[in-house]
This record gives sequence, C-alpha cells and structure tokens, in this order.
Amino acid sequence: MLLDTCALVWIATGSKNLSHPTREAIEEAESVYVSSISAFEISSIYIKGRLELPCDPERWFYEILEKHDIIEIELNGKIAIASTKLPLIHKDPCDRFIIATARLHNLPVVTGDTRFKKYGVYVLS
Repeated sequence: MLLDTCALVWIATGSKNLSHPTREAIEEAESVYVSSISAFEISSIYIKGRLELPCDPERWFYEILEKHDIIEIELNGKIAIASTKLPLIHKDPCDRFIIATARLHNLPVVTGDTRFKKYGVYVLS
C-alpha cells in the first residue's frame, strides 16, 4: 500500500485520524510505500510553519521511513507523465503524483482525501 503524505504524518505522530482497520492493514501489509513527493510536501509545509517537527525535515522523513519500515518510491518520468494524463479532478500536483504512483504500481492508498477514489484508486482511511 502507498501512504499519502497526511497518512505518513499520522503514522509518525500516532494520530487517531487513521481508523483501527486501516492501522491493522498497514501493520499486516507485506510492503508499505511512500512517494518521494511526500518529502517535498513535508519540507514545504514545515518551512511555511504549518508543521512542527522535532528535527529538520530530511532527517525526520528518513528516520520515520526506517522506523516504520516504509519504502520510498522515487519519482521518475513515467510517474511524472502519468500524473499529467489524469483528469483534473484533483489539481494539487503532489497528490496527482501520488495517485499516478498508486495507479502505475497498482497500490491502494492510505489517505483522508476522498477525491483519490474518483481516479479508480482503492482508498483506506
């Protein structure tokens, strides 16, 4: 499964925004992934003062991935091009990269964003 940026933050902070069944699904998943774009989003939100972190965003991101055994899927040309071919239901380019990643890798997405479903992506929240 693929974590949206908000889901990565929720896991890292122990937030109750994730349902119990979704938490169990994450714990039982063979592999859990996150897009590289989430590092960009986290750093951008942090720099704007909308997210507090105990350390710099780069260190935080990679420590959370290691702690929770999450695998980073790096952005590449296929993902970038696929994101431009999506209908304009969602205009946030970061979310479009995540949706394209999920579709290309056939992964369900953990997110609180209901618009992901409109792209035919299976969503857990």
